[in-house]
Amino acid sequence: MDFTFTEEQQAAVEAARAVFSDVAPDRAPSPALTPGAVAEDIDRLLWHELARTDLLGLTLSPDHGGAGLDPIALCLVLRESARVLARVPLLESCAVAMAIERYGDRTLAAELLPRAGRGELILTVGANGRSGHDPAELAVSARPYGEDNGAGDGSGDGETDGSAGGSGWVLDGVQSAVPWAQAADRIAVPAHTAGGRPVLALVPRTRDGVTLADQVSTNGERLAEVRLEAVRVEARELIDAAGCWDWLRSLLTTGTCALALGLGERVLAMTAEYTGKREQFGFPVATFQAVAVQAADRYIDLRAMEATLWQAAWRISTDTGGPLPAAGDVAVAKIWASDGVRRVVHTAQHLHGGFGADTDYPLHRYHAWAKQIELSLGPAAAHEEALGDLLAAHPLG
Repeated sequence: MDFTFTEEQQAAVEAARAVFSDVAPDRAPSPALTPGAVAEDIDRLLWHELARTDLLGLTLSPDHGGAGLDPIALCLVLRESARVLARVPLLESCAVAMAIERYGDRTLAAELLPRAGRGELILTVGANGRSGHDPAELAVSARPYGEDNGAGDGSGDGETDGSAGGSGWVLDGVQSAVPWAQAADRIAVPAHTAGGRPVLALVPRTRDGVTLADQVSTNGERLAEVRLEAVRVEARELIDAAGCWDWLRSLLTTGTCALALGLGERVLAMTAEYTGKREQFGFPVATFQAVAVQAADRYIDLRAMEATLWQAAWRISTDTGGPLPAAGDVAVAKIWASDGVRRVVHTAQHLHGGFGADTDYPLHRYHAWAKQIELSLGPAAAHEEALGDLLAAHPLG
């Protein structure tokens, strides 16, 4: 396999490193010492710097003020962001913007995407459903407005274009653990029609009928339960193109794998630095065979995480065919990312000894973020089940 990156992708990495070089992972209070969320808002200074360096528009087309790069470039930048635990909705906002550009209404895209690229508009997405275990689109229903209240002809089955009564769609349901929802201007909400078809609604956070209840993630970040009660959206605010939600979810999952890789690489570097300086019996503990073997195993985990990540990102970026759908490669990448990042931080804690639990040292922050990433969009077991279903439906050989 040749995972050589283009000059444009490498330039994006260099720009990201320059921006994130000034970000300290302890810029926010420690989640171990803070009851509730560590902060009320995202890191606005960093968000504005990402906008200033055009990294928020990296994957948008030049027509919308972007650089026209692909999901691989986004994953490269996300990898760098995770090294410093960047508290910004970079994955969610960029992924939703890409879905709008790829599948959405052109007039809405022209209205939203240039502002998103400039950092003036923040997008997020509810991808966890009601509990995090069931498909997210099943947690919210979408019906054409007027279908059951006398407007229009009232005879639709939920599979119309959403123009009944000329007023679009109505959403009801709950999406739990929506990241950065309180800071977002629009929330991408997956839903299902009466016929069971998945759709994606772009709901303004302040729209009538939308209520947010605070939740707190494992890493101390502020999440929200987003409840929708008879929320009306215009027809152009709902994307019903086939494959849109599946593609967006695959992109979000792959981006999460990039975050896991960047975090794991930083943690292993911290461990190497510590064990290289920490001495026992007059020798650095890094020279002890038991320590070296554990570190080597974690290095192998990271290389497997990297290879499977780029395979998944490449499939999404190119729509290249294969023995399995791209969802198979995404599942493999998430299995490695979930298990791998957990093993990396556990080994790091072990090799740091008691120092790893010191709240003045940043390792405990990385541990909390790793656990959040591990479980985000499904743990390894959920993706193993999905991969098994794909293999059953597409026998190899």
